[in-house]
Parts: sequence; structure tokens; C-alpha cells
Amino acid sequence: MYQVVMLNDDYTPMEFVVLVIQEFFGKDRETATQIMLKIHLDGKGVCGVYSRDVAATKVDQVMEAAHKAGHPLQCVSEPVE
Repeated sequence: MYQVVMLNDDYTPMEFVVLVIQEFFGKDRETATQIMLKIHLDGKGVCGVYSRDVAATKVDQVMEAAHKAGHPLQCVSEPVE
């Protein structure tokens, strides 16, 4: 299993991060806001755990949405330890 991790930056609006978490990870607004705050405060946050292929697709979706919106948001997948 792989966890999809979003990384903090000083440019991407918090609201955009919340919307991306809601859209691509199926979280409600409150949960998405909690994940966004974890990313903001800890430098990174786990958005979900998936099979390798699904995690890779989620990363691609997030990166494409960020790129289209002009934000430098970074997202990676890594094996669950």
C-alpha cells in the first residue's frame, strides 16, 4: 500500500488545498481542512492510502490540477511503513 502525501509550500492558497483534498480524496470539508492544517503546520500530510497504481493516479490528478491553477503544490506517493 502507498500513502499519498502533500507537501507544504508558501504559495499555494490553503483554500485550494482543501478543495483538492475534497475533490480527489473524497473527504468532507472538515476532514479536508484538518489535513490541510497538518500539511501547513508539519510540512506534509497524508491524504489517503491506496494501491500503488491508484496512489500514482491521485498524485497525477493533484499535480495536474495545481499546474492548471498556477500553484506549485507538490504531492508524492510513498510506501506505507
